[in-house]
Amino acid sequence: MKRLLLAVVIAAACVGMAVAASMEDQIKERIKPVGEVCVAGQECGSGGGAAASAEAAGEPRSGEAVYSSACTACHSTGAAGAPVVGQADAWAPRIEKGQETLIEHAINGFNAMPAMGACGSCSEEEVASAVKYMIENSQ
Repeated sequence: MKRLLLAVVIAAACVGMAVAASMEDQIKERIKPVGEVCVAGQECGSGGGAAASAEAAGEPRSGEAVYSSACTACHSTGAAGAPVVGQADAWAPRIEKGQETLIEHAINGFNAMPAMGACGSCSEEEVASAVKYMIENSQ
């Protein structure tokens, strides 16, 4: 009887330790960092090195992608007087000013147009691509 009781206690302890280990793994998974900073030219913690940092940086987004994510809120509705993409009559007087002027206005802001189109994650190159995309689709 003592041996049976001892076997039951040992089995319960083993099950308890396995459950605790499983719970610990689940907790670690829930609280792990969502990312890490990888500086170009330095070894990354994940062993990715420069290749990982180049991949993280990625290529600039296309004009269409930037338009779809940052510009469409105003330029598909006409909010705050923004010319709607595809409406040639609304774009014609702006296009007459020249592409470089429109890009400068988008980057620096102009009238109700906020600087960088209020896109905090956009580079100047991406904003310029979005302007070119809108012009091409509004002539």
